[in-house]
Amino acid sequence: MNVTLAVKQYVSKMIESSGPGMKVLLMDKETTSIVSVVYTQSEILQKEVYLFERIDSQNRENMKHLKAICFLRPTKENVEHLIQELRRPKYSVYFIYFSNVISKSEVKALAEADEQEVVAEVQQIITKEYELFDFRKTEVPPLLLILDRSDDAITPLLNQWTYQAMVHEMLGLNNNRIDLSRVPGISKDLREVVLSADSDEFYANNMYLNFGEIGSNIKNLMEDFQKKKPKGQQKLESIADMKAFVDNYPQFKKMSGTVSKHVTVVGELSRLVSERQLMEVSEVEQELACQNDHSSAHQNVRRLLQNPRVSELDAVRLVMLYALRYERHSSSNLPGLMEDLNRKGVSERYRRMVHSMVEYGGKRVRGSDLITPTDAVAITKQFFKGLKGVENVYAQHQPLLHETLDQLIKGRLKDSQFPYLGPSTLRDR
Repeated sequence: MNVTLAVKQYVSKMIESSGPGMKVLLMDKETTSIVSVVYTQSEILQKEVYLFERIDSQNRENMKHLKAICFLRPTKENVEHLIQELRRPKYSVYFIYFSNVISKSEVKALAEADEQEVVAEVQQIITKEYELFDFRKTEVPPLLLILDRSDDAITPLLNQWTYQAMVHEMLGLNNNRIDLSRVPGISKDLREVVLSADSDEFYANNMYLNFGEIGSNIKNLMEDFQKKKPKGQQKLESIADMKAFVDNYPQFKKMSGTVSKHVTVVGELSRLVSERQLMEVSEVEQELACQNDHSSAHQNVRRLLQNPRVSELDAVRLVMLYALRYERHSSSNLPGLMEDLNRKGVSERYRRMVHSMVEYGGKRVRGSDLITPTDAVAITKQFFKGLKGVENVYAQHQPLLHETLDQLIKGRLKDSQFPYLGPSTLRDR
């Protein structure tokens, strides 16, 4: 199920139910984030929503020509704000939608506050959309697989090398927005950019590709942009030329913004990869996760801990991976690595996390065969060429989930690790 599309459809239903005419969308902090993820401003403007306001804002003006669509969580604070709103309505009519169940007493309080009878509708989305939780009947009934994160504590510790994952990990992606205000020399209009697969074709096509391929595709995007870019005034010699330019200008402007955005994002990722020595760090991470040469791994971890360009977080994650991988190895030297962290100036809070990670995902608590005493079979290092400085991206490691799902499909999951509850045996299914 596409959750983004489902939420978008819910919001569309709210807007369409209010009928034609100019509208204001009245939201709280959380529902504002929800709507901003599923709709761009230009898209929602096409649905005659011209104003976006917070229910807790004290400086809203009276606009009786607007219809108000209220999309709120049913919290006590929101209900109280809505009661005050209905006692002194700023808009002509109100369509109220709650994201969850609201009590009868609160509905009564809203009704009593609506002395001017401006409320046209009150609905609870979750109770209306009960079909969301109705699984379609299929020949093979759906199967629920319950997992424990502690079974694989290694995967979250590894640096990732696909576009979306790198943006999340290194820049931060919040409600499809990236804060680039700290990027050296960033222009004002690129201090915050939006990455959404719904409205950005380049991102949709490249979000799961590795970083090396992104570099090549960025180059192709730039070349395509250069071909379509108007060259001076040579094409604007007639009215027909001018009309053609104006007709194509929105598409050109959108492409220009896409190029600027992705060149900036990929450029910053490349800078951070170089600054934090992430290629070297990642190579050792992959060695720890996939191979079984303790002497080599220990030597490489110590070498990186002595590198001043390796960040505090990357250093701690390397030691965490070592601790998990060689937890019961006869030659394990975790105390020595912990002392290296201390000499590097890593905070006590971060150092304590190493032992916390072993307690959380170590051998004692794992129910899976996450780490075996033999080398991984048929491991092939994948080499990718792309941006300068990122010639090799290691992708040896496969999450435990990949193997678990493969065994599930083949009916080979161990009953001792995955007890099955159902009318027939798991193997029969």
